[in-house]
Amino acid sequence: MRRFLALFLSIALFTNLKAQDSLSVLPPVNPDESFKVTKMIAPAALMSVGAFGAGNPWWKENINEPIKEYAADLRNGAYFHADDYIQYIPAAAFFGIALLQGPKHEIREIVALEATSWIVMGALVNTIKYTVKEMRPDGSKRNSFPSGHTATAIMGAELVRLEYGPWWGAGAYAIALGVAGLRVYNERHWSNDLLGGAAIGILSANAAYWLLPLERKILGWDKESPRATIAPSVTSIESGAAAYGVSLSLAF
Repeated sequence: MRRFLALFLSIALFTNLKAQDSLSVLPPVNPDESFKVTKMIAPAALMSVGAFGAGNPWWKENINEPIKEYAADLRNGAYFHADDYIQYIPAAAFFGIALLQGPKHEIREIVALEATSWIVMGALVNTIKYTVKEMRPDGSKRNSFPSGHTATAIMGAELVRLEYGPWWGAGAYAIALGVAGLRVYNERHWSNDLLGGAAIGILSANAAYWLLPLERKILGWDKESPRATIAPSVTSIESGAAAYGVSLSLAF
């Protein structure tokens, strides 16, 4: 009876491991990886409003200048440049949270998602900056629109939201909004610059997910890889007793 029970448990566990392994080879398409027009609404709306305010006299007089004056009063000559550093926290959290909560994707895909986001974000921000050439509030340079710091922080926050859910996303977005606020506080950006940066951040993160299936094909990740299965084993010996152990099988 003991040997029969051990054999039954071994077969059950082996079957369960094989089922899980076969499912892991061809994972279902994550809904975040599917392009939908509705996902473009938020970034399109933010970019439209932000672009409208760039160089617009009415926006500058009625929105940008009052906000700039309020920030100057609040600042009272004391700048706080933590935004130069905390802009990277949401993007770093995209990796760090994986230690606390399992991500939806493999680690190599997490790396690909982050790298693609950075490439898309950097290309969009710099292209628009040196095309629009809006003067910064402090008069230092004509590359104000859109805010690169805001784009970086929002991009990281959106990656966190997509991969780990709304609760982690809310925390990451709180940090990102703090970065955006500090850009105005430190007289580095206008209000509409923040909107443009947010639009690019959201779009860049989502674009990384949309491009991931293509990257899997290019890198060969969509092909079946060698599988390893570990299961307990039961072997009868001459004395009639049972020897218990562990078996390892590889399928190519």
